[in-house]
Amino acid sequence: MTPIRVLIVDDDPLVRGAITMMLDGADDLVVVGEAADGTQALAAVDRHSPDVVLMDIRMPGMSGIAATERIRRRPRPPEVIVLTTFDTDDHIVRALRAGASGFLLKDTPPNKIAQAVHAASAGEPILSPTVTRRLMQQVASGAAAYERARATLAALTPRERDVVIAVAQGRSNADIATELAMSLTTVKAHVSHILTKLDLTNRTQVALLAHDAGLI
Repeated sequence: MTPIRVLIVDDDPLVRGAITMMLDGADDLVVVGEAADGTQALAAVDRHSPDVVLMDIRMPGMSGIAATERIRRRPRPPEVIVLTTFDTDDHIVRALRAGASGFLLKDTPPNKIAQAVHAASAGEPILSPTVTRRLMQQVASGAAAYERARATLAALTPRERDVVIAVAQGRSNADIATELAMSLTTVKAHVSHILTKLDLTNRTQVALLAHDAGLI
């Protein structure tokens, strides 16, 4: 099996070193590079072609949020998991809107970090339904955001809207297949079409759009 390539971005060298030590113990993960800020992260993505980026939110110079948005808009971008202390819910939501797949607490146990990297690499949701609900409660969408989200979702078929709601509820592809009586291949095709139609980069952005539209 080809190892999953990981880039670590954090302005604290001790944090970078600790995470590198954690992940180096896994046979199927390899840390290919480190960066100290968003600008360095962009260059490191070009240089190392990682599969997953572990991205700090608050850094001098270019923030993790700005770097995430720029990385996720590239062709065939790596997945991005933001690192946080979870005392800044607004920053987390902004990072997720920018295209991050999910987040990790900086004190997450090593095995959980490895599991999250695997999940992100496989395109699976990282946020649990409980965490998703907590984050959604922090989003004050407003009437304008509601109308924009509704107009955007109008491009979907009724079946695609069902998939959107299930994705927003934190369901995995396998769960959606069972719940909506579809094959796993069909669910994956629906998710891919939804992302293309809505000009989004991952499932988390789908969930935030569904929240803005009042679907969950």
